[in-house]
Amino acid sequence: MSLLLAACGDKSTAKDEHGSKPAAAAQAHDEPETLTQFTDKTELFLEFPSLVVGQPATLAAHLTRLADFKPIAQGKLTIVLAGGKGADERFVVEAPAVPGIFRATATPVVAGERELSVILESDLGTLTHDLGPVTVFADVSAAKSGHGGHAHEEEGIAFSKEQQWKIDFATAEAVKGLARTAIAATGTIRAPAGSEAQLVAPAAGVLRATNGFPRIGQAVKKGQVMAVLGPRLGGDSDQASLDAAAGKAQVTLEQARRERERMELLFKEEAVAEKRLLDARANERMAHAEMQAATARAQQLGGGGGIALKAPMDGIVAEVTAAAGAFVNEGAPLLHIANTGKLWLEARIPESDIGRVGKPSGAAFTVDGYDQGFAIDIGRNGSLIAVGGVVDAQTRTVPVIFEFANPERALRLGLTARIQVFAGSGQEAVLIPASAVQDENGAQVVYVQISGARFERRMVQTGARDGDRIAVVSGLEAGQRVVSKGAYLVRLSTSKAAAAGHAH
Repeated sequence: MSLLLAACGDKSTAKDEHGSKPAAAAQAHDEPETLTQFTDKTELFLEFPSLVVGQPATLAAHLTRLADFKPIAQGKLTIVLAGGKGADERFVVEAPAVPGIFRATATPVVAGERELSVILESDLGTLTHDLGPVTVFADVSAAKSGHGGHAHEEEGIAFSKEQQWKIDFATAEAVKGLARTAIAATGTIRAPAGSEAQLVAPAAGVLRATNGFPRIGQAVKKGQVMAVLGPRLGGDSDQASLDAAAGKAQVTLEQARRERERMELLFKEEAVAEKRLLDARANERMAHAEMQAATARAQQLGGGGGIALKAPMDGIVAEVTAAAGAFVNEGAPLLHIANTGKLWLEARIPESDIGRVGKPSGAAFTVDGYDQGFAIDIGRNGSLIAVGGVVDAQTRTVPVIFEFANPERALRLGLTARIQVFAGSGQEAVLIPASAVQDENGAQVVYVQISGARFERRMVQTGARDGDRIAVVSGLEAGQRVVSKGAYLVRLSTSKAAAAGHAH
């Protein structure tokens, strides 16, 4: 790659493992020099001609926001030439000429090797791209002799920044990491055991709202009154019947108490046997218990109103199956309450793969309606609950259950998931986004970025897939960048001759 870039004049600099940038010496050519460099937030693609003392030179700085790979539309740019035998020279651009492209005119005054830097001040903060040494020539003849007048022929696939900004485009750095064997499965998202409950009608009656009827998504606390159920009139469960029963029990208790007191006096005078006293005391205790039960049944209706239906747990109302004013039968479901702060992912592993699972080390899954994937790392944001010991007779699968934190409660109960269950601790490999690998007539191909606007088609051999990433066995090295979104359009551009060269 270094030889290729030196031959064509396109140079790419990248951060080393400590975040510093290697020097990138620019030599004079008839065609503009190009330098490409990344920070954590931006990509800089700089085009500039030979720098000659006293000669105005236009530098075109293309700046891309890495969060969405769109052009930076506002900001202030400063080109700095420092080092050597002269004072620092600064050339300032107050705003981009067009979104993403800053054009600065630099007229150097000091010849020799200088350190080139580009400083961006924008809503991203102050970011500095240190591009390394460049040569400032004393005069035009020195610039020409510096490259010997050779023609400049660019290599690679041209795909300009303007083209990249108009499409869903992104690049990603190949990194070293652990690639684990993944087993494909399907499954569902459900609530953990003990974290969901059904509120049902304890008797037949009419529902009434209290401070508004419960709604889906409403947060509730354990013991909170959700609604009131007014039992139907008649029978032995309406308010009047329950109040009468409580009153009758109170009268029975008073009679039993007086009888017990009478028996105690007679026993003291040795007028009755001890058994009569013991029977009176037992009758009083039974009457007291019946009075307490009757009073509790009457109070359950709220003293005039109905049965208070209370939330059995903290959580969120997941489902409402009745409405205020509706008549419901005893045992009818009214509300489904669930605590969705944590969820269970139940993966169904085919019996043909269960022998490879062992003790799963994690999982990754996607669900319809969500652009991003989700990962479960055991010990960090999730845990392994169980691996089933019986093969389901109907589906011929074995359940593997993970518990994980629900990010911002974004996931819903009952969702169907496409899952990859990871087996073992994995092996170290070069990892790239799986979306970067293209299938071209049976060959696995990636498009490697060799400069800001040029790419190289590279055949690779892939290994295990770990969630959204895939291991590359050969054809790519860590630190190189590949097209992770828009690779197909880069491929199409190879057939268009008009795409070659600079469009700036």
